[in-house]
Amino acid sequence: MKKLGLLLLIIFSVTACSKDEKNLTINGKIQGLKKGTLYLQKIEDTSLVTLDSVVIKGNENFTFETFIEDPQVLYLYLNKVDHSEFDDRIMFFAEPGEMVVNTTLKNFEKDAIVEGSENQKKFIEYRKMIQQFNSRNLELIQANLQAQKEKNGARIDSTSKEYENLIKRKYLYTVNFAINNKDLELAPYLAISEVYDANIKYLDTIYKVLTPEVKNSKYGKSLEDFLRERKEQEKKTE
Repeated sequence: MKKLGLLLLIIFSVTACSKDEKNLTINGKIQGLKKGTLYLQKIEDTSLVTLDSVVIKGNENFTFETFIEDPQVLYLYLNKVDHSEFDDRIMFFAEPGEMVVNTTLKNFEKDAIVEGSENQKKFIEYRKMIQQFNSRNLELIQANLQAQKEKNGARIDSTSKEYENLIKRKYLYTVNFAINNKDLELAPYLAISEVYDANIKYLDTIYKVLTPEVKNSKYGKSLEDFLRERKEQEKKTE
């Protein structure tokens, strides 16, 4: 009787695991791709780890099925066979369920359209604004270098000040964006990836407003651990 109970427990456990193993399906198409290998990857302990791979031969469509515990950033890496030089990795915020990723061989990263994730929608919104900050940042750097060549002290000072203000605005935008999206896992992710070196009071504010579910997520726990470490470090330097 005990053996039967143990057997049933094992069967139930295996069945439960089988159901949990595949909670994310990613379908997509890479227009123009004839031959290559597509990898689904994630970052684990600061290293890229491959979750699955698909060998593509003549069929532009692909499908991945995998398991993720929480919404998180994943990558699609394309190993080409034609030796062309172009961006070959798509970064996106995945969520359990069904997602669609369509792109082209010519502009693999730039043409990517990712659907099926609320975190991804907000991530796209955030990255568009950050791109504007980065573009202005580059303009100021170039202007400052030109001013240095011309030995224009006034212009050097003005571009330097504007550059510093731009960095502050970029940080504040990120902090406010995270706070305004406290119910998404994107919020703690931005805190630890984009403004980790900001004043600890801003990071603490982001963490405190997170919903309980997000606090208990992969990135929510990472932010909690990071805050604890920073507070301990700051106590040692006091």
